[in-house]
Amino acid sequence: MNVRQQIIAAWALIGIAITAMLCSGVTARVMAAEGHMVLEDFHAKETDGFPVNWQNENGRNEARAREAYKVQAEQDRGFLAVRNADQRIKNKKIEWDPKANPVLTWRWRLHKAPAMADSIAVIYVALDTDLMFIPVFTKYIWSGTRPEGTVTEGGMFSGSEIVVQSGLTPTEWVEERVNVYEDFKRIHKHEPAEKAWGISLFASPGVDVDFGPIAVSVQ
Repeated sequence: MNVRQQIIAAWALIGIAITAMLCSGVTARVMAAEGHMVLEDFHAKETDGFPVNWQNENGRNEARAREAYKVQAEQDRGFLAVRNADQRIKNKKIEWDPKANPVLTWRWRLHKAPAMADSIAVIYVALDTDLMFIPVFTKYIWSGTRPEGTVTEGGMFSGSEIVVQSGLTPTEWVEERVNVYEDFKRIHKHEPAEKAWGISLFASPGVDVDFGPIAVSVQ
C-alpha cells in the first residue's frame, strides 16, 4: 500500500469512528426521549451499608439513620432495608423533568408494623420549592389505618398525602405506579418546576420495610 492509499484508508477509519459516535449519541438521546430513567437502584453503598448520596434528615440522629437504612441485595437486585427508623433520609441529587417523565414507579415490601400504625412507609416526591425555597412535597403513603386512595391536603409546613397502599399484613414485593406530574398539578393548582427537586424516604418506629428501585418514565 502506497502513501496515498494509506492516507485514504486512515480517513476512512476516522469517518467510520465519527459516524459511530454520532449514531451512539442519537441513540442515547432517543432512549432519553423515550423516557425510562432509573433514579435509584440501591446498589451503591458506603462501608456501613448506608446508601451513597443519601443523607439523614436535618437535626436528626445521623448514627441512628445509618443504622436503620442499609443497602442489601437479593439475587443481584438491590434494595434498601429499613429497620425501626423513625426518621427520613433524602437525596437532593435526584432530579428529572417531571413533565417529560411524569410516571414514578417503585416497589416496597412490608415485614412488620405496629398495630394501628398510620404512616407505615412514605416516599416524599418534591417537584418544586416554595417562595422560601422549601421543597413542596407530595407524600405517597403506605398506611395501616387509612384506605387506599385517601388524599389529605397539606399545610404550609406539611406535604399533601396520597395513600397508595393500605394494611398491616406483611407482604411480598408490591409494585407502585403514580403520575407525580398530574398529582402535583391537581393538588397545587400550578405547574411544577422544570426539574424535580428530590426524593425522601421514611418509615415509622417499629416498622421493618424494604424499598426497591425507583424509576420514572413517560407512561
